[in-house]
Amino acid sequence: MAKKIKSAPNYLHGYSEQEQARLYNQARFFEHIVYEKVDFSKQKRILEVGCGVGAQTEILLKRFPHLHVQGMDASSIQIEQARKKLAPLIKSGRVSFDLGNALELPYPENSFDGAFVCWFLEHVQKPIEILREIRRVLKASSIIYCTEVLNATFYVHPYSPATLQYWFAFNDHHWSLGGDPFVGAKLANYLLAAGFQDVSTDVSVHHYDNRAPKKRGEFIEDWISFLLSGAPGLLQAGKVTPKLVEEMKKELICLKDDPNAVFFNTWVQAKALAC
Repeated sequence: MAKKIKSAPNYLHGYSEQEQARLYNQARFFEHIVYEKVDFSKQKRILEVGCGVGAQTEILLKRFPHLHVQGMDASSIQIEQARKKLAPLIKSGRVSFDLGNALELPYPENSFDGAFVCWFLEHVQKPIEILREIRRVLKASSIIYCTEVLNATFYVHPYSPATLQYWFAFNDHHWSLGGDPFVGAKLANYLLAAGFQDVSTDVSVHHYDNRAPKKRGEFIEDWISFLLSGAPGLLQAGKVTPKLVEEMKKELICLKDDPNAVFFNTWVQAKALAC
């Protein structure tokens, strides 16, 4: 069995049942955005590295009924949950999950005709090496989609000082764990360095104000859940205080109800071909 990945010694969000449920809810909430330009209609067998609990895997299999997905993750806790959640699809032969190291994928060359990576590279120290290893197991001209965060773009109005202070601590802690909360901006460079070609990027802009109050409220609600998922680790590491967490929650709840609130954030999705 491959060695457990060492690029992210601690997962920022933890492995609780509550966090696993949040991942499923988040995947469904953002599905229409993440998959708007993802097309695996011509692929038959793809690799999903960093599949976690199988939240994105489930969507991939639903959107592309002909597809077989090979999921792989370094966490035995997440893999166990993925196998439990997708048990019927495993039984039908549409998906399988492996515990492994993304730096040493347990697959031979030319094993897959596509790859999918979503919110994974933000948690690793060696993204280029991982992408290079993914390219190794892809057939020539295979497609890869990578969707990643760009946390530097987060903005809310009215001014929310506790939220911004918490957000800085959140990203600082993420960085200290060996991750990169700004990896989205670097995806093209990393894919090129890993040997991929025809790299293109699409910036997914989430700008919600009085033109879309319902969507604004939904995004802020999701953001509250997202930020709170990191609170236990931040508190344990001494990066924030309980008081700051409560102030951040109050600010975002007020923001959700503010008739003139603004929410702004971006992600980056990259598409490339294996040479």
